[in-house]
Amino acid sequence: MRVALFATCVNDALFPATAVATVRLLERLGVTVDFPAGQTCCGQPQYNTGYRRACEPLLRRTARAFAGYDHVVTPSGSCVAMVRDNYPRIGARAATEGRGTELADLATALVPRVVELTEFLTDVLGVEDVGAYFPHTVTYHPSCHGLRLLGLGERPRRLLGAVRGLELVELPGAEECCGFGGTFAVKNAAVSAAMAEDKIANALGTGARVLCGADNSCLLHLGGTLRRRGAPLRPLHLAEILAGTEEDPWRPS
Repeated sequence: MRVALFATCVNDALFPATAVATVRLLERLGVTVDFPAGQTCCGQPQYNTGYRRACEPLLRRTARAFAGYDHVVTPSGSCVAMVRDNYPRIGARAATEGRGTELADLATALVPRVVELTEFLTDVLGVEDVGAYFPHTVTYHPSCHGLRLLGLGERPRRLLGAVRGLELVELPGAEECCGFGGTFAVKNAAVSAAMAEDKIANALGTGARVLCGADNSCLLHLGGTLRRRGAPLRPLHLAEILAGTEEDPWRPS
């Protein structure tokens, strides 16, 4: 089985520890992971802002970077959703505009192989107990793309529930959006900030020490709110919780 890590541009630029943790976790489970150097942004910011044609070179580059791999694993539900939901649309539109089927063919070849990390663990590897140890109280925020577009459901929570030492506390209003929404946070800053405040108030009310998520874009948004408030709650990606064991704890740089 040939597996590639799709680190995503957000993780590469701001949260490299999450990509490292993902590789460490998968290798501990016996998976050999490659990192194709040709990968870059999936095009989600451009697509969401209306620059649909500007996404086409990124679709082409992404598909070619990950050609030949059985699975393309990424710790980012929003990027998986971009590939699965929008790459076929981009390809279909190019074809209807008379520009050939190249993009549609590339999307068709790539889409079935791109999986979010928790999907890969539970559905492909068939594991929920990954041997992790994390002796802290955790509450989990399900990001909108993973929850609604990918239908991740209970996968992340089942993985957290199997972590030794971890106490999982329910997050009130968990399915409500945190307010990030990519460019929404820029175009509607006041509404976005108010939504983040509501989410943080619910998270702080749990008494948890860690706010876990499976998408660093949302954790970036919520983490900024936490820092401004000086709140005693640490945002942390799920991969970094699963990466550590009792014998070999995860210590992000």
